[in-house]
Amino acid sequence: MEKIKIAVIAGPTASGKTELGVQIAKSFDGEVISADSMQIYKGIHIASAAPDTAEMQGIPHYMLEFLEPGDSFSVAEYVKAARAYIKDIASRGRLPIVAG
Repeated sequence: MEKIKIAVIAGPTASGKTELGVQIAKSFDGEVISADSMQIYKGIHIASAAPDTAEMQGIPHYMLEFLEPGDSFSVAEYVKAARAYIKDIASRGRLPIVAG
């Protein structure tokens, strides 16, 4: 299995992970994959602190607001989806950045 280089940004809520992810993406031609357990749900933007379009600054972000609040989503499902995004981003010569 080929190893893929990724950047991981982890830390407490409101510590600047989103902004750092965007800056790293700009500097290293990357795209961001959210690892936040609440940002996967639609309609709770404020409560989850999901980045808005302005905060994303044109950088592609994945795994954001794609489930209804009543839907379940396991860690295994997250890992499977995140791996697919990581492989896709890397296959296009870009840096996958996992932030959350």
